[in-house]
Amino acid sequence: MSENIKVSIVEDTESIRHSLQAIIEGSPGYVIAGVYENAEDALEDIPLKKPDVVLMDINLPGMNGIECVKMLKQKKVTSQFLMCTVYEEDEKVFEALKAGAMGYIVKKTPPAQLLEAITDLKNGGSPMSSQIARKVVASFNQKKSRSKEAESLSARENEILDLLAKGFRYKEIAEKLFISTETVRRHVHNIYEKLHVSSRTDAINKVFRNNTLPGLFMTL
Repeated sequence: MSENIKVSIVEDTESIRHSLQAIIEGSPGYVIAGVYENAEDALEDIPLKKPDVVLMDINLPGMNGIECVKMLKQKKVTSQFLMCTVYEEDEKVFEALKAGAMGYIVKKTPPAQLLEAITDLKNGGSPMSSQIARKVVASFNQKKSRSKEAESLSARENEILDLLAKGFRYKEIAEKLFISTETVRRHVHNIYEKLHVSSRTDAINKVFRNNTLPGLFMTL
């Protein structure tokens, strides 16, 4: 049995906070590691609780969630940050990613997809809801040549990397390519090894160097 994924929640709206907590507590394989209604309390406690994943709201009273992520990163917190918010504006998305968030989903995301995003984030992925992924991809979708690192990848690995760059999740890639999710994971693992990287973002940056927005993903 693998260890439970420890999740912290930073959310000021009581009803949403309780709903998120109920989803986590009611799902096998996940445990709550702190619930906070403002960034200031989260800044004090999260470095002590050391959760695997932090669900972070943006529009918090006082310090906002983006600034909170930035400050926790400065404290060398190794938790993975998943922005869970109503905001879908390009500026908010990019600010959160620059601050150190590795995933960005909207609050209307169904519980099953939320749990999948948490697990994906814990396993090294960068989950984004489809609406957010489209915004990110639209910002650097100019077609330019790949770097020479792509030559080390097989045709299937390049195909999977293309889909990762477009924001598709493992399950969606598996359905598109008519293979299992586990096969996708194995290919992604091989991609990381061949490119000498440890995350989806690093792999995309290494192969599509000319396609990324300047400075956008460099802190991820």
